[in-house]
Amino acid sequence: MRAQDVTSDFAGTAAIGATPRRRLSAAVRIQKVYSGLAARREHLLTRLLQGKAPRQWEHYPENDAVDVTRGYQWFYHSHSPEDRPDAIEHGHIHLFARRSLWGSASATAREKEFRKLTCARLSRSSTRHLLSIGLNANGLPISLFTVNSWVTGDAMLSAELTLELLHGMRLRTRNPQIDTVIESVIALCSRQVHAVLARRDQMLAKRSRPGVLEDQRLEILSEVAIDLDAEIESLV
Repeated sequence: MRAQDVTSDFAGTAAIGATPRRRLSAAVRIQKVYSGLAARREHLLTRLLQGKAPRQWEHYPENDAVDVTRGYQWFYHSHSPEDRPDAIEHGHIHLFARRSLWGSASATAREKEFRKLTCARLSRSSTRHLLSIGLNANGLPISLFTVNSWVTGDAMLSAELTLELLHGMRLRTRNPQIDTVIESVIALCSRQVHAVLARRDQMLAKRSRPGVLEDQRLEILSEVAIDLDAEIESLV
């Protein structure tokens, strides 16, 4: 499969993105979260971190925030400045889908073709990494990015299925404010979500070879900046 084939195959999934009405709803919801935080003089991560400074590499929450009913989970963590000297983020959220969401799809022709593209075996891991959301020091989302499989220790799904799972995401963990921000970013920035996944698969198609998913020289596969204010203003 060539890189141009990936672009062509993925182009039809743009229709899965959020509708203008859903984007508007997301804008209202995320503004409400941050307005409430400002009124209480709280940071988005205050309750998650229990008022303490985050420790680099630690998972917050320790065993991930899990929506058992729907099959999604996430955690927040940060890297050391030495590890990512050019990064402007404070930390990031990793999003995952549990087996109940994708298990039946793993045997489809599309997912088999994706594993062939990435020279990947069928992983026994119970999760699949979907997307990462970078946050700045003020707790505002500033980027979307994808990572290689060795980073999270599980596996990935085709861009098409990943996009379907992201736009179907409804989170109900014990962290309602962060859940709302995650859902709202995916809906509000649906164009960028589509782009970052397409670029990921293009990257993998160009570098397709045995061991590419374990190649530690390849960490971030694709990344796009997001500007929530600009996205909200575009809806007016």
